[in-house]
Amino acid sequence: MKNKIKIIISLSFCLLMSVSCKKEYLTPVPQTSITDITSFDTPERVLNQVRSIYQALKNGNFYGGRFQVYGDIRADDFINETTNGVTGFDVWNLNPLGTSQNSVKNLWSQAYYTINLCNLFIDGMAAKGSVVVGTTLSANYLGEARMIRALSYYSLLQLYARPYADGNGSKPGLPLRLTGIKGPGFSDLARSTVAEVYTQILSDLNFAESNLPLTNGTDELNTTRAHRNTAIALKTRVYLSMQNYASVITEANKIVPQSVAPFKATSGVADSLQPNITTIFLTKYNTTESIFSLPMTSNTGDNPGTQNQLGFYFVRNGSSLGAAEYSLNTSGILANTNWSATDVRRTALVYTNATTTKKFLAKYQAPSPYLDYAPVIRYSEVLLNLAEALARTNAAVDARGLALVNAVRKRSDPATTVVAATQQDLINAVMLERRIELLGEGLRNNDIMRLLQTIPAKGSVAAKAPSETGYIWPISSDEMSLNRLMTDN
Repeated sequence: MKNKIKIIISLSFCLLMSVSCKKEYLTPVPQTSITDITSFDTPERVLNQVRSIYQALKNGNFYGGRFQVYGDIRADDFINETTNGVTGFDVWNLNPLGTSQNSVKNLWSQAYYTINLCNLFIDGMAAKGSVVVGTTLSANYLGEARMIRALSYYSLLQLYARPYADGNGSKPGLPLRLTGIKGPGFSDLARSTVAEVYTQILSDLNFAESNLPLTNGTDELNTTRAHRNTAIALKTRVYLSMQNYASVITEANKIVPQSVAPFKATSGVADSLQPNITTIFLTKYNTTESIFSLPMTSNTGDNPGTQNQLGFYFVRNGSSLGAAEYSLNTSGILANTNWSATDVRRTALVYTNATTTKKFLAKYQAPSPYLDYAPVIRYSEVLLNLAEALARTNAAVDARGLALVNAVRKRSDPATTVVAATQQDLINAVMLERRIELLGEGLRNNDIMRLLQTIPAKGSVAAKAPSETGYIWPISSDEMSLNRLMTDN
């Protein structure tokens, strides 16, 4: 195992992945003869490094599918149908307690692999690449690398560390690796605190905001590669996880400047809600609502791979679409009477299997090899992040917060108007709307844990309180074996 990890680390430096992303702008040219000495010698080779970082991020073990799946199945809105340990049965059971569990090891490994690619790229740009591509492109590319590094560290915190609210970030966080590892023997690093990791995440996102382009020029590139508003949007999520509601409001105001609907970013990419939510998932993946998504193609190595795909987990429609790994829990969000039966998110994005009568999520309907874009963050989430921050910081019912909730609700359920008589009513309305709107996008478990709430029971699985073993994951056995300074949870 040690040799395997050492090989992965060593290969990270070369970034010589010949697989492609989406079309020409994310398709690395194979550079099988390039060494670390020459990999930053030409603008094309530098760009190839950037593309390879995105390729690592969208691996099936990370944001190509597994991270979003784990973020939902740990919570209470899905029921496991297959008891298949390969497809997250232990995660759904809230018991991936062994450091050698595949779920624990593979996500940790892929996230740190992605981080190492970012670090090696940043190092290479400082040594040579910035001179090769020039000031503007160098700033843009470094912004992309630091945004992806920030996203990777944030994502690891959500599973492998105590929530920020537990001790105000004082609990053990992650090994904060900020320089590239080119070979074996450089893995020893103690854990930084949760607060220290969040500080680095925000430093990276602030850098990204200042250095990313305002726009990438096309709808596709604005969805699949980072621009300034991508970094701002992610900061609203990060600050929400820290319960720093004032900063959520400050960041969100940059891309949600209005007090009343319609809400729309007025600088950079014109991010906004689509008139119909089904467009985002079933028709056009690259709208202005999809602030950041990861594209997939049928090319070998350019999709999540077997048993990683979102559609594989969540869908069962006919004989060829999905594997019915997880049905929707009829005692979960489906049972909430405040979710109208005529809401488009219920009528078009939830369906009943004709044979089993079980209900499944229908956001991801591309057939095998499941080429749905993997969502990372949407404008509707930013609106709800802002609404929640406003609701939690104002003792009365915040009018703007209520308007934001209704913008999301009435887009899919125009006959319903959300009302709130108290601050708690509005908070409850925001949390309900998040649960409906973002179903199957990997955020339900985050929302529970950032508030230090008990993970609810579902099916045969008992509730999990914040004080119980299994509320967070153990550290990967690979990390424990390679890093002599590492401590387990």
